[in-house]
Amino acid sequence: MGSMEASTAPENGTASAAAAAASTACNGAGGGGGAAAAASNGSGVERRLRSSAASASWASHLPLEVGTRVMCRWRDQKLHPVKVIERRKSSTSSSPADYEYYVHYTEFNRRLDEWVKLEQLDLETVETDVDEKVEDKATSLKMTRHQKRKIDETHVEQGHEELDAASLREHEEFTKVKNIAKIELGRYEIDTWYFSPFPPEYNDSPKLFFCEFCLNFMKRKEQLQRHMKKCDLKHPPGDEIYRSGTLSMFEVDGKKNKVYGQNLCYLAKLFLDHKTLYYDVDLFLFYVLCECDDRGCHMVGYFSKEKHSEESYNLACILTLPPYQRKGYGKFLIAFSYELSKKEGKVGTPERPLSDLGLLSYRGYWTRVLLEILKKHKSNISIKELSDMTAIKADDILSTLQSLDLIQYRKGQHVICADPKVLDRHLKAAGRGGLEVDVSKLIWTPYKEQG
Repeated sequence: MGSMEASTAPENGTASAAAAAASTACNGAGGGGGAAAAASNGSGVERRLRSSAASASWASHLPLEVGTRVMCRWRDQKLHPVKVIERRKSSTSSSPADYEYYVHYTEFNRRLDEWVKLEQLDLETVETDVDEKVEDKATSLKMTRHQKRKIDETHVEQGHEELDAASLREHEEFTKVKNIAKIELGRYEIDTWYFSPFPPEYNDSPKLFFCEFCLNFMKRKEQLQRHMKKCDLKHPPGDEIYRSGTLSMFEVDGKKNKVYGQNLCYLAKLFLDHKTLYYDVDLFLFYVLCECDDRGCHMVGYFSKEKHSEESYNLACILTLPPYQRKGYGKFLIAFSYELSKKEGKVGTPERPLSDLGLLSYRGYWTRVLLEILKKHKSNISIKELSDMTAIKADDILSTLQSLDLIQYRKGQHVICADPKVLDRHLKAAGRGGLEVDVSKLIWTPYKEQG
């Protein structure tokens, strides 16, 4: 990729400059430095010879095999351990050095997997047979607790609890290489995170161009420009059910807008590793959140829900697009799903299993909502009353309060222990609640199947 290639030349230049500076410092060190300089130069030559010998040794093993472990220079200009997932020839040359390698950074989430050039790999660190458990343990020991927490926050792995071992292996094999590296959506160019099963004719496209209003996708910028002259949409093809300031929410029926629903699923899968792609979108409603200006309504994120859920699920899938993350939109989408449940007169819960990121987001939402009620509510309040007030399922309330040590089991029933100082401490730890849903701006009638 461009950023990786750009980093290689400065690194080599820096190394050469450092070697020259070291040589100058050594040669000029003191009046009797001749012998020391000679010894230093000799050891430098010896190191270079050893390095050349090692490189020559590994050159005989090129191209590297799939499964090889090696250190790779990442965008932070540091070497990180990677595993070779796939390889491909980068030219028509028959040289074994003319290969690119698709690598997984073992410290990070799969979303950072990418194609790299041979010069980004440190061939002296090649390992072809490493016990994965030992390697993972060594990697975790090398990182400080702060580094590990920072990586976990940014690159936490999505869950696959619904898959058995065989299905998980099949999933990983099928999705191991990102087929689309970038997309253009509106004014943003976005690096993708995961594989998405686009039709085969799009798999050789390094970048796809999306119409931000109808979500049709093309291989070339010129195609998008021609399409935009004909596309008369300026917002998602559904009913606007909420507008507050510049924020709008549109409800899109998958049965009435099948192509839009399918294209939205293709797009979402580029950023959701655990998502199951539903080609039959008739059974779903999509709630698309937009930022609006004089050019139109630009998608920020969305959530979907089944029209009829026997398990009381009020959300099936949720995504905030990368350019809009860390701005409170994810919390807004979760809050909006519960406002719809209140309108329906039902309690709701997100579809299981939740990804790690999803569980963190929901636990944060549940924590803030419940703590704020407990803080205002002076008298005793039951879990059922909390559920009726918030539309949060009783099981989710119970698990959240248990995780905060705010509930005890006495005489056959659960009792909430709401000490004001403890509540304040938990509220401070929970952080900001994000954007609030102005219920007075929500104009919506619950879905009832026609006919």
